[in-house]
Amino acid sequence: MPEVTEIVSPANVAQSEKPAVEVFAVYGVEPEVLAYAMAKYSRSALSMKESLKEINQQKAEKFLNTFYFQYGHRSIADLAHIALAIEKLSILAAIAVADEQRWDGQERSTRYQDFRKSGYSTPDFGGDEESRGAFRAGIDRLFAEYDSLSLKVFEYLQSITPKPEEMKQDAYERTLKARAFDASRYLLPLATNTSLGEIVNARTLETQVAHLLAHTHKEVRVLGELLKQAAISPAYNANAESLRELVKQIAAVSPELAERADRELLREVRVAPTLVKYADPNTYEIETRRELRQAAAELMKNAPVESADAVDLLEEDPMEVELATTLLYQHCHYSYRQIRKEIAAAGEKRCTEIIDLGLRHRGRHDEMLRSFSAGQQFRFDILMDIGGFRDMHRHRRCVQIEQEFTAQHGYDTPPEIQAAKLSPQYDAAMQSVAELVERLAGAGTPEAEENSQYAIPLGYRKRCLFKMDFAEAVYISELRTGPAGHTSYRNVAYAMYEAVAKRYPALAKYFRVHDVKQPVDLLKR
Repeated sequence: MPEVTEIVSPANVAQSEKPAVEVFAVYGVEPEVLAYAMAKYSRSALSMKESLKEINQQKAEKFLNTFYFQYGHRSIADLAHIALAIEKLSILAAIAVADEQRWDGQERSTRYQDFRKSGYSTPDFGGDEESRGAFRAGIDRLFAEYDSLSLKVFEYLQSITPKPEEMKQDAYERTLKARAFDASRYLLPLATNTSLGEIVNARTLETQVAHLLAHTHKEVRVLGELLKQAAISPAYNANAESLRELVKQIAAVSPELAERADRELLREVRVAPTLVKYADPNTYEIETRRELRQAAAELMKNAPVESADAVDLLEEDPMEVELATTLLYQHCHYSYRQIRKEIAAAGEKRCTEIIDLGLRHRGRHDEMLRSFSAGQQFRFDILMDIGGFRDMHRHRRCVQIEQEFTAQHGYDTPPEIQAAKLSPQYDAAMQSVAELVERLAGAGTPEAEENSQYAIPLGYRKRCLFKMDFAEAVYISELRTGPAGHTSYRNVAYAMYEAVAKRYPALAKYFRVHDVKQPVDLLKR
C-alpha cells in the first residue's frame, strides 16, 4: 500500500502553531468571589470567565461557609488577597504586624522621612497618672534630641562631604539628610507613630488576626480587632468620588439608568466578610506563652545574662535540644548558648517536658508554634539595635524567633554621632531613658512592663534567632553588605558571612559580599 503524505496548507500550519492555552488577568472582582471562582477549578469544568458570570457574593459566602469552615479546606483562603492600610500605629505594634512569614508589605521608612511630626502612641496606663506623665516627658525629650541630632549630623556630613559640581543642590541635601536620619533614628522610641500597608491572603490575615488578638500588648490586641473589622466592613473605594460625579451626570439624562449605575458602581464591598469573621484570640499561644515563661524562669534561676558575640553561628544540636532551647529562647533575654547549656545540664527528661509544654494546649486546627520550625543548617543568634533589626526582619525565607524588647542589653552608638563629637548628648539621652524604662516597668500596674517598652529607643539592642538554609545566608550577606545600606545591618550581614566562611572555608568564594571595612561614598544611595 503506497504511503500517504498529508498535505498541510499554510492556514493549517498557522493554526497548529497557535497555542491553545489562554492566559488573562482578572480585575474588578471581590477577593472572596475570586477565591470561590478559582476554587471551582477543582470542582467544576467551567472556565474562569464562566464561573465569574455564574457566581455572586451570596453564592460565594455559602460555598465558603461550607467548604472553608465545615470541611476545613483552608487553602481556599489562599486565593483571596486583601490590601490593608494601617496608619498611626506605634513602631512596636508595626513590628508585631510584620512578624508573619507569609506577609507582604511596606512600612514608613526612618531613613527617607523625618519623624519629628509623627507624634507617638501613649500606652494605657489606667489611673497611673504619674507613669503617664513620666512617659510623656521622657518621649518628648527623645523627640527633642532626635530633632537636634538630625540637624547637627546633617551639618557635620555637609562639612566633610563637598557637593560635586554635577549634582543638584536638592539631591545633595536629600542624600545627606537620609544619612543623618540613619544616625538620629537611634533615638526614636518604639512609641513613635508609623504607617504601613500590607497585601495578604485571607488565610494569612486570619492567622495574623488571631496572633495579634493574643498579644501581650493592649495596643496590638486592639489592632487585631481593627484588622478583623476592616476585612468584614465596607472597604474604602478609591474611585468613589469620581463615580458619584458620573452617576450625577447620568441622572441628568436618565434617572432610571442613574439608579442602576448607583447600585452597580457605588455598592459597598467587603473584602473578606466570610473568611475572617471567626478569627479569635489564639488560646494555644496564650496558654503556652504563660507556661514557657515560667519554665524559662525556673530553668535560668535569675542568672545574669552572659556576654555574647553580636553574631553567633551556632553548632548543630540534637533535634530535642534545639526544640527545647528555642521554645524557651523567645521567653527570656538569654543567649541561645546560655539556655542550651542549662538545658543540657537539666537532662533528657526536662528537655522532653519543655517540648511537651510547647504542644500541650495545641488545638485541632492550630499550627505548631514557630519555634518548632527546626533543623536548618545555619542558625544565627543575633544581638543588634532595634532599628537595624527592623530591616533584617523583612527577610521571609528564614525562621525568626524574637525576644521581647528590653533595655538590659545596652545600646549602639552610630559612627556619625561619634565622629561629630555628639556622643555626650546622645549618651545622656539614652541613659536617661533606660532609667525611665526601669521605673515604668516597676510601677506594679497591669501591663507595666509591656507599657515601659514603648519608651525604648531604636538604638537599644534586641536579640533574635535567625534560622536559614545556605541560599538565604548568601542572599542576606550579599544584599545587606551593600555600601548604600545602614551601618548596623551591614556589619551584621558581614559577620554572618565571616562566620560561615570560617566554619566552611570552601564555601566562602560563593559569597559576593562588599567589604564593610572599605570607605563609603556618602553621596551614593
